[in-house]
Amino acid sequence: MENQESLPTFLSSSWYNYNITIFYIPFYQLILHCLYHSLSFINLSISQYLEDKYPHHYPLLPQDIHKRAINYQPANIVSSSIQPLQKIATLKCIEEKISSDPDVKLAWAQHYIKKGFVALERLLKDYAGRIATGDEVYLADLFLAPQIHAAIKRFNVDVTRFPLLSKLNEAYNEIPAFQDAMLEKQPDTTLASAS
Repeated sequence: MENQESLPTFLSSSWYNYNITIFYIPFYQLILHCLYHSLSFINLSISQYLEDKYPHHYPLLPQDIHKRAINYQPANIVSSSIQPLQKIATLKCIEEKISSDPDVKLAWAQHYIKKGFVALERLLKDYAGRIATGDEVYLADLFLAPQIHAAIKRFNVDVTRFPLLSKLNEAYNEIPAFQDAMLEKQPDTTLASAS
């Protein structure tokens, strides 16, 4: 990737353990990089800040107020109803308090991912175009792309059961910024730590 400077920062506590790299690359890739690193729980606020501060550079939300509202809903579903229930700290707690069986943790994550995907399919069925809410990349896409990717790669979710999300995943796989931001493509990430 061009024009990037890697500034690795290691955050560690009992709640999270992340290696964050800041890249001076196009706006969407910065946000996607954060999301692929499972930081969507803080990134909705960051996304809203960036949209308010730089609305004309790379708009995250459409001008139409109805479409803006539709974009917030998938971002909220991912950041509050799916991602917190599949994050490392949650799965570690399940391992410590419920079962050390990896299949139990996987089943837990899959359950909440699938439940969220059902809601996303219903929500977006009347709004999707080439991507989530039409043909332009907006906030919904920035949350959906890494979530669908994680569901497939980390949690073995069969997304063919979700035809709209499968279609969106195919579209995201054709967008260079989405591909460049994938966790597996970051210089500070090994495949072992990505899963």
